Amino acid sequence: MSDNPYQDDHGNKDASITNTQGVGTMTPAHRVSGETHYVGGGPFLIGDTMTGGYGKGPDILHDCTIAVDKGEIAVIVGPNGAGKSTAMKAVFGMLDVRAGSVRLDGEDITNLSPQDRVIKGMGFVPQTQNIFTSMTVEENLEMGAFIRRDDISQTMEQVYDLFPILRDKRNQAAGELSGGQRQQVAVGRALMTQPKVLMLDEPTAGVSPIVMDELFDRIIEVSRTGLPILMVEQNARQALEIADKGYVLVQGRNAYTGTGKELLADPEVRKSFLGG
Repeated sequence: MSDNPYQDDHGNKDASITNTQGVGTMTPAHRVSGETHYVGGGPFLIGDTMTGGYGKGPDILHDCTIAVDKGEIAVIVGPNGAGKSTAMKAVFGMLDVRAGSVRLDGEDITNLSPQDRVIKGMGFVPQTQNIFTSMTVEENLEMGAFIRRDDISQTMEQVYDLFPILRDKRNQAAGELSGGQRQQVAVGRALMTQPKVLMLDEPTAGVSPIVMDELFDRIIEVSRTGLPILMVEQNARQALEIADKGYVLVQGRNAYTGTGKELLADPEVRKSFLGG
């Protein structure tokens, strides 16, 4: 982690909410979608020089690289239409990567489906439609663990410790919650898989500044367990303040890469993307 003092007042280092050895308790209900092979080396998770788009459409990403290591928060920022969410979806297997590769913990997983990437240890929280509104909070969390075969009670308690409001509302329909509380349900449900890496697509979209700060606090706390977090965020300045690593994308390409502090201090980044 960085020496950002904003990150130093969170003490949860209980790594058991993650599964550092992989998601061994999960059993796929289908055949593996593609071949994988071990290549070793490099960052813990990397989408390496990815070029691709949706279906038979044009390329949206062009030699785009994003990566995150253990214990890091990596943030993807940029203007609207820059390909931020597309880059994350490419890493998660939701669009065709026509060139480049995706590697997780040294294993090339480029040909795996999103379902198989979850089994390998990816936790993904989409920006919208990320909860079951008619189910209770606790039922949503249970759904997050549906491919686990071990006891999930300890993980659920850890999620409740991380998001105390969810314990209070555990029997309430998730659709009745506020926007910020819904996001906590979505993140909590992803954590129920005991992932090796957590991917968040604009987790603070549509919430108030106070709720945004609270969500960032919780994201920091999760990261301090050692779980790598890759995050797309529109609130660029605030996101870079908590980021160990930052990627600025423009038209599907890497425009600037550096630590959060470096990007915040870069005059061109400040002028073009942070309002001066």
